[in-house]
Amino acid sequence: MGNKTLTEKISVLIISSWVGNRFGLLFPTISLLFFLMVTDYISGMLAAKKEALAHPDDKRYGWNSKKSLLGIYKKMGYIFIILVAVTTDYLIYKFANEIGIDFSNNTMFGLLITIWLIINELLSILENAHRMGVSLPEFLKKALAEAKNNIDKN
Repeated sequence: MGNKTLTEKISVLIISSWVGNRFGLLFPTISLLFFLMVTDYISGMLAAKKEALAHPDDKRYGWNSKKSLLGIYKKMGYIFIILVAVTTDYLIYKFANEIGIDFSNNTMFGLLITIWLIINELLSILENAHRMGVSLPEFLKKALAEAKNNIDKN
């Protein structure tokens, strides 16, 4: 991913976090993330089942309880990351007010992290749909390939 693309993504995250904070969108955003986490988990299981049907003799494909459990652990990690971010927001808000600094933003990191995780879940759902045989538009294929390459590099 080029620096321009990374800058654009970070800019979108910061702007959406600011807008979300202004309108008090932390709870609805977290609710959306939970819905997307369940959707990603189900779509991943369906994609694995479809791959198992397409490759019946290959043990690398198919639903696997170990992979499923690792996915649940990953989702729980998301929850812990959000808890840390929201706690950080609270501490900044509380102690800024205690020392006399007017800090009206009570959510910043929590919303930013939640939006970042929503983007990750959306990409994962698209990838699972592609694994199930859904034909994706070319720009989505490029975005998925670019995101996957960046994750592999980092």
